[in-house]
Amino acid sequence: MSATPEELASVLAPVRHVLLDFDGPVCSVFAGFPAPDVARRLVELLSGPGGSLPGREEPDPLALLRRIADEREDLVSVADEALAQLEVEAVDQAQPTPGGVAFLEACAASGRSVWMVSNNATVAIDHYLNTHGLGRLVAGQFGRVSGQPKSMKPSPRLLSAAMRAAEAKPGDCIFVGDAVRDVEAAHAAGMEAIGYANKPGKDATLTAAGAVAVVTSMDDLARATANRND
Repeated sequence: MSATPEELASVLAPVRHVLLDFDGPVCSVFAGFPAPDVARRLVELLSGPGGSLPGREEPDPLALLRRIADEREDLVSVADEALAQLEVEAVDQAQPTPGGVAFLEACAASGRSVWMVSNNATVAIDHYLNTHGLGRLVAGQFGRVSGQPKSMKPSPRLLSAAMRAAEAKPGDCIFVGDAVRDVEAAHAAGMEAIGYANKPGKDATLTAAGAVAVVTSMDDLARATANRND
């Protein structure tokens, strides 16, 4: 069940810095270049025809990168670099999330800074923001640390880095994401999370994970942010 405007207003009242996931709240990264195709291309680039690679049937490219890190540490750096370039290709075909830009604009209008925190590569995030003219609305981007897949959420590492850059405390921040790992990472970093339920059933899952509020539309979150009255 989506949070009411009053509930969202209460959650957002103390927030000065919004940490925002990229794939989901801002755009659907793999809408035009599907994740299984990206994973398949990554396997081909790393192993060649008939080559051996851990998790070669894995349809999620980020999960594949984790698998490579666990089983073929020697390939991690080259795998991460190759995946980053594939992600740049993907964001050229990404589908913007309805209300995503409105939320960024509402944050700016209400005096809140936005810090992009994502398991995607920073170079891909930068490419999307610049292509769509959104860089002015984002204070900084914290994609996964190159060659270090363990930096990805649910690790709090990227959120903590964003907080340091913002010179903020956890109580001044909130994280907005669409996955249980986002809620877990937020809690590990000491802050609350708002869940974006962009698929049926996600509202219950994100609530169970401990999201302080859940929305099914980024437009709803944008309106609640714009209605700041302090």
